[in-house]
Formats: sequence, structure tokens, C-alpha cells
Amino acid sequence: MNIGLDMMGGDFSPLEAVKGVQLYLREAGTATLWLIGDERQVGSLLEEHGIAAGSVRVVHAAQVIDMHEHPTKALKEKPQSSIGIGFGLLASGKMDAFISAGNTGAMLVGALYSLKPIEGIHRPTISTVLPKENGRTGVLLDVGLNADCKAENLNQFAILGSLYARHILGIAEPRVGLLNIGEEEGKGNLLSQAAYPLLGANPQIRFIGNIEGRDLLLDKADVMVCEGFTGNVILKLAESLFDISRRHKIDSEFFDRFDFEYYGGTPLLGVTKPVIIGHGISHAKSFLNMLRLAQKMLETDLLGKMKESFLS
Repeated sequence: MNIGLDMMGGDFSPLEAVKGVQLYLREAGTATLWLIGDERQVGSLLEEHGIAAGSVRVVHAAQVIDMHEHPTKALKEKPQSSIGIGFGLLASGKMDAFISAGNTGAMLVGALYSLKPIEGIHRPTISTVLPKENGRTGVLLDVGLNADCKAENLNQFAILGSLYARHILGIAEPRVGLLNIGEEEGKGNLLSQAAYPLLGANPQIRFIGNIEGRDLLLDKADVMVCEGFTGNVILKLAESLFDISRRHKIDSEFFDRFDFEYYGGTPLLGVTKPVIIGHGISHAKSFLNMLRLAQKMLETDLLGKMKESFLS
């Protein structure tokens, strides 16, 4: 099991990435880590943090794609960037998964151009984990990759989200809800009205009908499906709840779980290999949790199970 980590991606890399690697190795993570970045900087930090050279593989990258560069242009003009090299190693089969907290657009473009979507999937999707009031966890998708969708896209997101909830979140029979402006069938815009019967007829999911915004943080559905425009608005709102709770010194176990570092990163679902995209301000805890997530996706063969679901 070989997991690649972009050591230069993120506002606090490579230092925080090295600290995350240190935490992963301390808990005896089973994967071989490929650390892609400036060999001199990364090597110096590994030595400083007592990480033996033989415990990881360092791959030199002479270039870095900055956060605000145009994704497609940057990947074309910087083939020796840590993201560019990472996707090259992933596509060639030398690595089994790739993680970065760098330029989100470059990660998405790199994944879509370097890897094929799983056969049968029209559009890959990105998801986020939402904490529930009762301590459980749910998954919301799409959260920004597909601002406009067709009903069939939402139907496929429901399958991908259900598999993720079952094999990664440990929910045996995930309940799927369609995010809408009312609970009754026939509510909502044209997309919602067209998606409802498709979800209801899908034998691969446990569809419970429409859910409303007030249900997202309650234990009503485990997989919450919507198009990426609405999902991204919800994601940014959820992130703000953690920030507000900190500013107002609210001591709450529930609001603590809105910290993105608690989950690590966002997996790109629907491509042939695990790709995990982290927040630009990721610290050690976030890198650790992204490494854990990549390992679990590989151990459970989540991508293999997704391929099986779309064979027909």
C-alpha cells in the first residue's frame, strides 16, 4: 500500500505535513508514504523531527503550484510540481492514493485528466462529512464540484455516498435523503422533481424521501444528496459554525466536530483511485486524518466496490 503526500501543498507546509507524517508513523500506519516535494526542505524537516530516512520515500519536486494559480495552466507549465509528479506516480501505478492540501482546482483537474472516471459514472463528486446532534455522522454530496446537475447525477451521487457511508463511516444501512424545500413528493425545482422517482426506484440505495435544511444536523438521513451549488453553500456555512463557536468561546463537543481537521480532507468519489483534497490551512492533525482516510479507502477496497456497483 503506497500513499503519496504532497509536502508543498497548503499554507503551513512542508512543516505541518511532516508533523502529520510523524503522527502517522507513531501510530504504526501500515502504508508506505511517498513524500513529494523539495528534497532539501523535506529532508531537513524529517531529520529535525526524528523521522528515519528509511521509513518514508522522498520524491523531489522542483516546482510548486501556488494556491491562486490557474489549475489547467499551472499543471501544463509546471510538470515538475509536487501535484504534477504526484498524479504521474498515481496514474502509473507506483502509488495507490494521493493527498494534497494544495491548489484545489489543480487537484481536481489533475485527477480528472490523469485518472479515468469509474466506468458508468457520468460525473465524479466531492463530499463532506456532517456531524449529527446525537453524535453520529452523515455525508453530504455534492459540495462544489458540480454546480449544475441532472437527475441522473444525483442518483449516482446517492450510490457513491451510500458506499462511502457504509465502508468508511461504518453505517450498515445508510438512509438517503434528497435535500429539498419540503418533505412531500413533488416539492422543489425541476431537478428535485426529476431526481425523486429515480432515487425511489434505485435498488442500490435506501431512499427515505425528501429532507429539509433543518434535518441536516439531525439523525434523519445518513447520505444527503444535492447539486454542488447548494452543497457548497452548506459546506461553507458549516465551517463558519466552528469559527463562530471559537470566537464566542463556546465549549461544546458538538461544535468541536465542525473542525475540518477532525475529518482531514474531502475525497473525490467516482475516479479509479483515491484522491483526497485537504484544506489550504491544514495542520498536522488534518494531514494525519487524510492519511488515515486514504489507508481506510484502500483497506476496504472502496473504489473496487464502487466499480462493481456501476458494472451494469
